[in-house]
Amino acid sequence: MRHADVLVGLDTSDDAGVIRLSPDLALIQTVDFFTPIVDDPYQFGAIAAANSLSDVYAMGGTPLTALNILCFPIKELPGTVLADILRGGADKMREAGVHLAGGHSVDDPEPKYGLSVTGTVHPDRIATNAHATDGDVLVLTKPLGTGILTTAAKNDALDDETLRLACETMATLNRAAAEAMQAIGIGSGEDVHAATDITGFGLLGHLSHVARASGVVLRLDSAAIPLLPRARELATAGFTTGGGSSNGTYLESIVTFAESVPGDLRDVLLDPQTSGGLCIAVAADRCGELLSELEKRGVATRAVIGQVEAPSNLPGAGAGSIYVR
Repeated sequence: MRHADVLVGLDTSDDAGVIRLSPDLALIQTVDFFTPIVDDPYQFGAIAAANSLSDVYAMGGTPLTALNILCFPIKELPGTVLADILRGGADKMREAGVHLAGGHSVDDPEPKYGLSVTGTVHPDRIATNAHATDGDVLVLTKPLGTGILTTAAKNDALDDETLRLACETMATLNRAAAEAMQAIGIGSGEDVHAATDITGFGLLGHLSHVARASGVVLRLDSAAIPLLPRARELATAGFTTGGGSSNGTYLESIVTFAESVPGDLRDVLLDPQTSGGLCIAVAADRCGELLSELEKRGVATRAVIGQVEAPSNLPGAGAGSIYVR
C-alpha cells in the first residue's frame, strides 16, 4: 500500500515522483541520463541537463538542486571532452537557477550523462497526467522530430542549419512553459488540469499515459501539430529509430489514425523525443490566456493540437484526426 504522503508514484506513469512534506510543500524527484544525442560534447551536456530538468517543470514545479550522473571512458577520450559535457550541464543548471549539489561518475566504455533533480511544488498545485478533463484543450510547446533529425545527423544526412535548430530546441528549458501554467493555476478548481513532457515515448505515447490515467480520450488534429523542418522528409527517407518502431507496436491498439494521416507524419508522431516540450490540458475558456502567458514568456511554439473528450461513444477518426485512448 502506498504511503499517504506519496502524491504521485508509479501507478500513473507520470513524469516524476511527488511526496508531501507539509500541507503546503511537496518534494518532486526525478532522474534521467542517456548516451550522446549529438556529437558536440558541450551541446550534449546542455541538452541532457535540460531534459532532466524538464520532468520537474512538467509537474508544474520549480527545480532546486541537482546531482550529476556521469559515465565516461576516461582512458579513451580526452579530459577536454569530459569538461565540455559538464560545462554544458552546469551552464544549463545556472540558467535554470538550480544548484549543483554533487554527483557520481564511473569509468564506462560509452559516455552517458544526466541529472537527478529535486524540486518543489504545492501539494494542491501538481500538474499530473491524471486529471485531464472532458472539454479541455491540448497545447504543445515544442515542435517534434528530434529523434529523426539526430539520426539523420549521425548518418551525415542533415544540413548544419537544421541540426542547429534541433539542438536549440532540445536545449531550451521548459521553465517558461511551467511558469505559464503556474500563472493560469494548476490543480483542482484551477484551469490547468494536466501536463506531461514529450520524451522517449513520443507525443502519442506520452499522451496515451494522460488518456489512461485520466480516463479520457484525446482527439488530435494532425495538421495542427508542429514539426521541425525536414522531419517528414527524413522519415520518408528512412531515418526513423528503433524507439519509434517500438512506440508504434506499443500503441497499435491504443491509437486510431484517420486514413488521411500519412505514414511519414505517423512516424514523426511516434518519434522518441529528447527534451521535448510540454503538452498541457487546459480548460477551453482559459486557453487564450494560457497562450498569452506562453507568448509573454518567450515560448516560441504555442500550438493548439487537440482536445479532451469523454471515453464513451468514441467516433471513427475524421479527416486528419488521431484518437488516443
